[in-house]
Amino acid sequence: QVQLVESGGGTVQAGESLRLSCKASGRPITDADIHWYRQAPGKEREFVSSINWTGRDPFYANSVRGRFTISRANAENAVYLQMNSLKPEDTGVYYCAYQTLIDSYVAWGPGTQVTVSS
Repeated sequence: QVQLVESGGGTVQAGESLRLSCKASGRPITDADIHWYRQAPGKEREFVSSINWTGRDPFYANSVRGRFTISRANAENAVYLQMNSLKPEDTGVYYCAYQTLIDSYVAWGPGTQVTVSS
């Protein structure tokens, strides 16, 4: 079992930055692909970014590419999402997910709220 805890959310003005953290316990992040998703009020959860178990090949949704950067700190068993040039449409609850391919295990964190005001 893995437990995930997201942090770093908050309320910012458009154009500002936030850095989200996803810290794992119970299993190493090097065993898994780590994904960030977000869910705005009244909308479905959508993919934001991911980094695979090797720490390479970061991938981004078109809506955040060039503004968000995903990174991994193995020693901290954590993944980060640096979010720059935030827009009101980036508002939502941000979740990280831990996904292993070898045993098809998936776990989600409880989420952290990001609110961007115009």
